[in-house]
Order: sequence, then structure tokens, then C-alpha cells
Amino acid sequence: MMLAIEEANKAEQILEVPIGAILVHDGNVIAAAHNLRETEQRSVAHAELLAIDEACKNLETWRLDESTLYVTLEPCAMCAGAIVLSRVKRVVFGAYDPKGGCAGTLMNLLQFEKFNHQAEVVGGVLEEECGMLLTKFFRSLRQRKKEQKQQKNLLQ
Repeated sequence: MMLAIEEANKAEQILEVPIGAILVHDGNVIAAAHNLRETEQRSVAHAELLAIDEACKNLETWRLDESTLYVTLEPCAMCAGAIVLSRVKRVVFGAYDPKGGCAGTLMNLLQFEKFNHQAEVVGGVLEEECGMLLTKFFRSLRQRKKEQKQQKNLLQ
């Protein structure tokens, strides 16, 4: 999870929501990614999807059935779908997502019995550290927007 946190920190440095993901296969890191949605202006540029894509390229297969995904925030519906479709064996996440979490909070797509694949889910790993990344980021973002608004008002 510490490597996923390092990826999240990379995202924060470029003003992306600080979420990082790491895929491990046979004890080796096969992919690492962080959010790039704002940078690339692509709705699908979530850390999990980018890591899954990189892992598939590195392993030359779409089946990641012996892999573990470490991610700093509970996966959303889109990412949970990609995890199921790529057959990731295990998902370990840090902070729970009360607004979009689909690994147990709002619903659990990763263990939905009607799908042809379910992933083992472990949540709350380094939860406080992962949650603080997001809390600090959004606090700073709100402060920047407030300052910009004040600056704009001064210029008028």
C-alpha cells in the first residue's frame, strides 16, 4: 500500500485527485499508476484502469487472475467493472468512499455472485493515511478556489 500512496502523491503533485494503484503478480510489481483524469481530460484515466492496462501489456494477457491490486481509495463502479473483467484475484484498498465506493460501501460489485468472477476484497488498509491524502487535497483545492474568487472580486 505504501507504493500506492507514493503513486497518489505523484498525482497530487500535478493537481490530480491523489489516488494511486499498484498491481502485484507473483510478488512483483507489474504496474503502477495514479489518476490522470484532469491532465488527460479523459474520464477513464483512473489509477486502477491505468494500472490494469499497464499490467495487461506487461503480462501480455488480459487475465490478471493471480494478481493483487492495491489502491488508495475504494474502487468506483467503472473501476470495479474493469477489475472483474480482468479477473484480478484480490483487491486491497485504503480509504472507503462513501460517495462512490463499489467494493462494499454503496454496493459490492467485486463480489457480486451473478458475475462470472469475484475478487477477494480487503478494505481499510492504511485507511487513515489514504484518507488524509484526499482530505488535505480537497481542503487545499477549496482554499485555492476561495483565493481565486477573492482575487477576481478585487480586480472588478
